[in-house]
This record gives sequence, C-alpha cells and structure tokens, in this order.
Amino acid sequence: MTKRLIKNGQCLVNGHLAVQDILIEDGIITAIGQLSNPQPAVNKIIDAQGLFVSQGLVDVHVHFREPGQTAKETIKTGSLAAARGGYTTVAAMPNVIPTPDTPERIKALIAKNEQDAVVHVLQYATITTDRGGDELVDFEALKAAGAFAFSNDGNGVQTSGTMYKAMQAAAELNMAVVAHAEDDSLTYGGVMHEGDSSKRLGLPGIPSVSETAQVARDVVLAGATGAHYHVCHVSAKETVQVIRAAKQAGVHVTAEVSPHHLLLSDADITSDNAMLKMNPPLRSETDRQALIQGLLDGTIDMIATDHAPHTDAEKAQSMLKAPFGITGSETAFAMLYTKFVKTGQFSLAQLINWMSVAPADVFGIQTAGHLAVGAPADLAIFDLTTASEIKREDFLSKGHNSPFVGETVYGGTKLTLVDGEVAYRAK
Repeated sequence: MTKRLIKNGQCLVNGHLAVQDILIEDGIITAIGQLSNPQPAVNKIIDAQGLFVSQGLVDVHVHFREPGQTAKETIKTGSLAAARGGYTTVAAMPNVIPTPDTPERIKALIAKNEQDAVVHVLQYATITTDRGGDELVDFEALKAAGAFAFSNDGNGVQTSGTMYKAMQAAAELNMAVVAHAEDDSLTYGGVMHEGDSSKRLGLPGIPSVSETAQVARDVVLAGATGAHYHVCHVSAKETVQVIRAAKQAGVHVTAEVSPHHLLLSDADITSDNAMLKMNPPLRSETDRQALIQGLLDGTIDMIATDHAPHTDAEKAQSMLKAPFGITGSETAFAMLYTKFVKTGQFSLAQLINWMSVAPADVFGIQTAGHLAVGAPADLAIFDLTTASEIKREDFLSKGHNSPFVGETVYGGTKLTLVDGEVAYRAK
C-alpha cells in the first residue's frame, strides 16, 4: 500500500484557510486534519508549509486537437498543461478529426485519453454528424459508449428544429447539451468584437447579438424540452441577462465564462494582434463587468478555460487570417488569483468554487471537485505568496498563443497529484 502524507498545508475550511494534513492511501484521501504523528509506513511526506493545498481544478472546456491536428496539441501535451495549471479533471471538446460522432470513434478516443493523459479526461461527443449540418448523432449509443455530454463547440447549431430534437433526445437520457452559441448569419465575417476598437483598427466586427440571439432561442427550447442546457464561454452582457431571466423562470440552464473574458476587453486590442483573437471575441468593458457580476450573483455558474492551442506560425498572422483561440490551462488560476483575489474582488473560496466545486457539481462528476475523506487524491498545491513571470518557454502545451505572457502573477502550481500520483511538479 502506497501512503503519502501532505503536512502543514493551508486548506480551505468553511471558506477560510487553516493548516491541515492530508493522508493519502492508494490514491484515496483517508484523513484530513491536524494529524499529530506521522502515520506508520508513510512512503512519502510532502511538506506544504506556507502553500495552499486544494482539491484539483475542474475544466469542462478544453481542446486537445488529437486526432487530426497534433501540430497544435496532443492529448499528452494538453493534459500536461492542465496538470501544470492545477487541473486534475478536464472535459475535451469534440472538434478533432475525425469527430467522435459514432460509438466506435468515441470509444477509441476515450481509450486514447486514458492511455496518454496524465489527468482525468472526460470526452464530449458531437450533437450532429461531423459537428455540422442537421443530422443528429445517436445520443443513446454515444452515452452508452462513454460520452460525457454533447457539444458542437466551435460551431453553433444553426437550425432551431435540430437543436429542439437534440434537446429532446438529451433530456430523455439526462445528458447535457453544451452549446457554442453563435448565429452564423449575424457574424458578418468578423474577427473581433464590433465596437469602437474594431472601427479604430479597421477590422470587421462580430456583434454581441450573434451570441445572445442563439442563447435566447435555446433557453426557450430548453424550457420546452426540460433539457440541461449549458452555455459555453458567455461574453456579452445581454447574454447574461437572458440566462438570468431563464434561471428565474425555472429553465435548467447553466453557464461558464472564460478567464480571458473576465480579464480583458476589446479596449486591450490596440493593434492587429492575433494573440487577442478568440471566439467569442473580447467584448466591451461594460460586457466584462457584466460577466463579473454574473459570476458573483450566480447567473454564471463556473469558469472554464476554453484552452485552444494553435501553432506559432498560425498565430503570427493577421487577425484577418489567424485562427480563433488562446491557451488557458497553465495561466488560468494564477491570473485570476492575482487579478481578482489579491485585489479583493473575489475570495479564494469563491474562485475554487467556480474552478472546481461548481463544474463538478453541475455536471455530476462524482469523483471531482471536493476535498474530502474517501475522495480520490486529486490535489493541487499552489504558492500564493511568491511572484513569478508567465514565460512561453515554460509552457507544457504545444501552444504558446497566450496574451498573458510577460504578466507577473501569484498562485503558481507547485505540485499536482492525480489519484495520489504526481502529474506535475514545479522545477
């Protein structure tokens, strides 16, 4: 039997930090508290003096690019990046080539995830065949094959009837429909938010209504079908308003926001810089503040990174040609802790709730999100007091496409354990 003892770490107890020891036996937490004596036959003692020991973070929105686009990322590198960010459970989107739209394909991808990943990877299936059009997948067969939820992320479902039928099928199976909300007829070939910055830079803009109109449609359909409808990467204040009203009306709608939409606005785009090109785009400062308020009042349930690696060459292009997306796994906790917790806008307990507890609870991930006796020893140890610089050469992701390179942050990950085993250790 393998025994590890984490000594002297600071854990959240009733929302406040308190020194605790954590005993791990064969990958399971067997004791938490101020353990008076080192347990007999402990194989390894980890001294976490002055460090924050948390349940592992949970990210329901990552892109691992494998199969089909392994120049951007692989399951191995994406999971290493997640571990470096303190994540122990992630959910991988299905925009890979070929898409996991049949039981055979999703079984093969789940097996590859289990073989190559250093963290737990849950796998999305698509809503429609090849993540486009109107031909629905076999929802029941895909659930039986191990699908975590259903999403066409990267594309919005354009036809109302298709989404209605998808929600009906998912509701019967008690499965979530996870939507990238985007009405293609309202995007106008844009590459950033339609606003003052896009006009100043002479770049085509994407209006907020492209997101909000589809969310408004979908919450009506979710209300009619009883489906769990989850909105990816909310970006606009009007979308927050729609979700808030839908929740008040009793619709089973949940939502996530990305770190970059909380941290940045289109005012930060001062030149044609593809490191700031993501979909949905960075919107106005008013939108950013609405997202923060939405988190604080419970309209938005959680934070998810939308980790989207691309090659250096792709992101070296103009915003007109570069792909949408930035990496997020390795920078999310440190950036959010530094910019929001250290400044007093969020508490540490709130941040851990949005980055671990809530995503696990909302999606019913029984084995994640909680630091408790009997739970798997999926843990992250963070240094909240030492400053460090985000450097691209330190990334374990293949993607270096982050606008946060060069930022000085607190909250770097020192150690990540998955089932009690080391998945990441800082150098």
